[in-house]
Amino acid sequence: MSEWLFLAIVMAAACAVVLVVTLLGRRGTRGSADDMEAARTQETPDVLEYMVMMVGVVYAIVLGLAIAGVWEARGAAQDAVRAEAQALHEVTQRAQVYPADFREQLRTSVDAYVTEVVQEEWPRMIDHEELSPRGTELLATVRTAVAEREPANELEAQAYLPILDQVAAAEDARNARASGAEETLPGIVWFGLISGAVVTVGLIFTMQIGRSFRELLLAGLFSALIAFLLFLVWDFDAPFGRSGTESADAFRQLFPGAAGTG
Repeated sequence: MSEWLFLAIVMAAACAVVLVVTLLGRRGTRGSADDMEAARTQETPDVLEYMVMMVGVVYAIVLGLAIAGVWEARGAAQDAVRAEAQALHEVTQRAQVYPADFREQLRTSVDAYVTEVVQEEWPRMIDHEELSPRGTELLATVRTAVAEREPANELEAQAYLPILDQVAAAEDARNARASGAEETLPGIVWFGLISGAVVTVGLIFTMQIGRSFRELLLAGLFSALIAFLLFLVWDFDAPFGRSGTESADAFRQLFPGAAGTG
């Protein structure tokens, strides 16, 4: 099931629940014409309006902080991916001063690592929130190939340390990617968000809501908005996405052949 279809189902379900409860509630309290008119003209107590307003404001603040937190975590995860891909690209580019056989060996090692990351490690990271041991081994192979290659001339000596620095930068970015593979929000936060959504939407029924088209429309739109915002938090809570490997585009752009896009 695609994320968009899931979102549509959740929003429709939220609207349906609110509308059904509203209609059934009004039907259950149906009485004489005088009683119904009195119920519609009855004013909501000021203290109740104040409590509803405060609950809505507090929940809006909490929900906004949750969205900002998961958005920041996703941005940091994408920065780590770009840094890792760029560092490996710099390794292959700076190796131009070395002989052709070593350049080819190094490029093959880097391409093998990128292929492992995009095709095998990325799905594992999304599904199981962990990196593959094979990826760690392949990156260690790149480091070993650079570290054990003794510079043969002054030009190679000048490129030696910068290439090692780029490999180290790729390893640091990989470690950051591993740290960002887990979901951002803990379970207790999700409990608060869902409970707050139920309370906030439930407060609609304390405000003498009627069965007019305008009132029902606003109630449905409000519940759909809450459902959409919760879906937004849930979707962004996975820094590298919940389906596909779109977040690995930095590798595809710099290594189109190794990533399977060339």
